[in-house]
Amino acid sequence: MEKDLKLYDAEYRFACIVWEHEPIQSGELAKITEQILGWKRTTTYTVLKKLCNRNILKNEGSIVSSLVKREEVEQYESREVMEKSFGGSLPRFITAFLGNGSLSEKEANEIKELIDRYKMK
Repeated sequence: MEKDLKLYDAEYRFACIVWEHEPIQSGELAKITEQILGWKRTTTYTVLKKLCNRNILKNEGSIVSSLVKREEVEQYESREVMEKSFGGSLPRFITAFLGNGSLSEKEANEIKELIDRYKMK
């Protein structure tokens, strides 16, 4: 069974702070979240405990670090959006994402390279 990596907005912003500063002392983390998010120390520790219980972050000896990388959360969220809104269809997702817009030659080439890299052989 795949781990639930769904982070709500406040949890994601909090995790981003950890990812940017890890490993970080929990007291320092509380100071940063107060500055950036306007959180009280108690809010920081409540969210930290919640994410530790879900095995997304860890707090050992008052040192906070991640157990899950930002990229894993982003991939999970992308798959969830694609499944929920586009029936798992990547072409439908890309069509909706582009809308009436267009890609630059550079963007198109980068996407082609990605497709070639991940194409099943």
